[in-house]
Amino acid sequence: MPIIVNLDVMMAKRKISLNELSERVDLTLSNLSILKTGKAKAIRFSTLEAICKALDCQPGDILEYVSD
Repeated sequence: MPIIVNLDVMMAKRKISLNELSERVDLTLSNLSILKTGKAKAIRFSTLEAICKALDCQPGDILEYVSD
């Protein structure tokens, strides 16, 4: 898939754990893990907004398009 999820990179930059982000964003650990590993097929804008707010970043910091 040409969309790369850089959630782990942003989490490391902000020094935040998956558990802490899960609590801040109100997402289950399993759903957040699926997103983090790039296995998610979709993401709601409301979820993306909550993640960006919690990590103080832009959507482009988390999602990246890479052409084949």
